Amino acid sequence: MRTTRFLPRSAGALPAWLHTALCALCALSTLGAAAAVSAAQLRATLITPEDDRRMERRRVERAYLGHPGGPLADGLRVALDEAQFELEAAGSQVLLASASAGSIEAARAAAVAAEKNGATVLLTDLPAEWTLAVADAVKLPVLNLSEPSDRLRQQDCRARLFHLIPSERMRSDALAQLLVARKWNKLLLLVGANAQDAARAATAQASIRRHGLQLVASKPFKLSADPRERDLANPLLLTAGSSYDAVWVIDSDGEFARTLPYRTVLPRPVVGDAGLLALAWHAQFERYGAPQVARRFAKAAKRPMQAQDWASWMAGKALAATAVAAPKGTPAVWAQTLAQVTLDGSKGVGLEFRPWDGQLRQTMLLSDGQGVIAQAPIEGVLHPGNALDTLGADAPEKLCPARR
Repeated sequence: MRTTRFLPRSAGALPAWLHTALCALCALSTLGAAAAVSAAQLRATLITPEDDRRMERRRVERAYLGHPGGPLADGLRVALDEAQFELEAAGSQVLLASASAGSIEAARAAAVAAEKNGATVLLTDLPAEWTLAVADAVKLPVLNLSEPSDRLRQQDCRARLFHLIPSERMRSDALAQLLVARKWNKLLLLVGANAQDAARAATAQASIRRHGLQLVASKPFKLSADPRERDLANPLLLTAGSSYDAVWVIDSDGEFARTLPYRTVLPRPVVGDAGLLALAWHAQFERYGAPQVARRFAKAAKRPMQAQDWASWMAGKALAATAVAAPKGTPAVWAQTLAQVTLDGSKGVGLEFRPWDGQLRQTMLLSDGQGVIAQAPIEGVLHPGNALDTLGADAPEKLCPARR
């Protein structure tokens, strides 16, 4: 790079000491520019869905608790901006690109194109099947930012697939721990009509059994415009006929669940997808530097930080930590380093990826939407290694064949 030197005009020659100092400054400037050009570049590509139904104006305005509130690229940018000083000091850069896909085939093609263009890490905000297609199409590490499906951590796991968002089982274990601590042992389970709700209900029941709770009844509900099916979503009818300590509702869409609290036959708490939720993040969390994180995000994105935003922010921190730890790394070195980094998620403990399923260990926040009621693991829950592993599948279960 050619550097232009600006010298003051003078009737005579410059003093020798000033000439020497200026030359030294110019040399340092040239070296700095050369270092910037030669900085190791960790290239990442974020793949998102086209015409994302979650981002429809009506859904965003309703602000369903636990649902995304805006594009996940916002969290990535905030994290990379925060890490810029460390990256420059290490002589590294993280370059973020984006691509969108309207189908599973397009997602696969976007992943292949990103790899050909020099990407060393892929990030996905995609449904489960699309995420698997991306992971199978490339030989790069893939960071899952938003899909909580347990199958991605269990029978359909991949060796290079990492998860920033908590799994469904982590969320249900967190709720079950709180129910045990409160002695709300008898549960009524209400389950939505779609396949996603059925899978999540099975996960909830696994957590109920794991923690010794009692399922007194499981009932389906269905929202319908057909007058003949109106009773299928009637809270009074659904919550009658049983004695229970709490109602656990599974509603991935969110429309029915948001109307359930305070409409049950018995005066009982609601948990699951309404009432009390287990989340990766809530903007009102007030410990471990969390308020500062929430304020920085809100200032940059002009909206509150949601759980998915925290996951994308953590992904940005993981990329930056990898680039700093291995500033001259190759893609293979970066992939290995990524699996071993310890991250500060403003939750009070160091967070790492579990070697047996690629899931980021993390504290869960239990929130009613107004604030954080409790944190899981709940105090008193024990584990022989790490209490965070009481949330989600543990190592002895060996549910991920690709990582055994």
